[in-house]
Amino acid sequence: MNASFGNTSSTQCHHVLTFEHQSKLIPTIYGLIFIFGVVGNALVIFVLCQGSSHKTVANTFMFNLALSDLLFLLSLPFWAVYYSLDYDWIFGGLMCKMCGGLLSLNLYASIFFITCMSVDRYLAIVYPFQSQSCRNRCRARAVSIVVWTLAGVTTVPTLSFRDTQQIEHLGVTACVIHYPDTGWFVGLTLMKNLLGFLLPFVVIFTCYCSIGRHLCRTVGLDKSSSNVDKVLKMVVSVVLAFFLCWFPFHAATFLDVLSSQGLIQMCWVDHTIHTLLPFTLCLGFSNSAINPLLYCFVGNHFREQLSSQWKARTSSLSQKRGSFSTRLSSFSRKLSDLKDPGPMETGMA
Repeated sequence: MNASFGNTSSTQCHHVLTFEHQSKLIPTIYGLIFIFGVVGNALVIFVLCQGSSHKTVANTFMFNLALSDLLFLLSLPFWAVYYSLDYDWIFGGLMCKMCGGLLSLNLYASIFFITCMSVDRYLAIVYPFQSQSCRNRCRARAVSIVVWTLAGVTTVPTLSFRDTQQIEHLGVTACVIHYPDTGWFVGLTLMKNLLGFLLPFVVIFTCYCSIGRHLCRTVGLDKSSSNVDKVLKMVVSVVLAFFLCWFPFHAATFLDVLSSQGLIQMCWVDHTIHTLLPFTLCLGFSNSAINPLLYCFVGNHFREQLSSQWKARTSSLSQKRGSFSTRLSSFSRKLSDLKDPGPMETGMA
């Protein structure tokens, strides 16, 4: 289906968006993100909820990060159906607001919690003794409450402005954000770029650069230290994953703002922005599936705890099966004894 849709540009470009590739490819990508993301984040939450030994500052932030990602991922099937129907929202206005709210909430909450984990890791590695007094579970919980509150506040405009809208020339009911005027669009997009990417990335990049420099200085000439190599690889992976997942989306939305204000007056740029924007969202959403891999499963401690929990569950299940088999055998013997007639019962009455 070819249609003119979602053009916020003031450059008078009449770009025609082609939805065929989006309606097929994007739902498939969303499906994969949903499956791997839900499984990964659910496992993280399950392991972190087992026992008191795992309730550390880092795990507090990790739990909230997994919860934020999981809540958003549960809305992803609705967006997959939306794209597969060529932008036709069939779930009603309330679900439009809820799914849009979860999207915005996760965008801010997950990035804020990743930033908190980066700062915590920086303090734990670079200032292990000095930071002990400020790194405790009570403060981690307080910070988590502040993060959820900030993410909730930044989501209010989305809940207010997002709703279903009839697009007559397309014959669909779209789930869109209808801004009162262009100023709201520009302000909220720049806030998203600043709070949802630029500032967190600067903090994360600074923290992990300091960690890497500290580890290299600590290790000295012994560059073959396997533990340091593992940490440094994880540092690079975290920064790269965050940047590669979210930079394309924020770059596209920033260019969209420039285009809407007439600062970019090239129709091919405007067309490219609106064509690629859904795919940049795919990259951003994939971060919710990548986070468990980066922050949990690559760590030996987490894998050990997951293995321990799995062995404990399977052992308990085996014991229950063994007990059930024993009771079943006993019951079968008793039933057999009842069915087997005695000597006196064989004669005729």
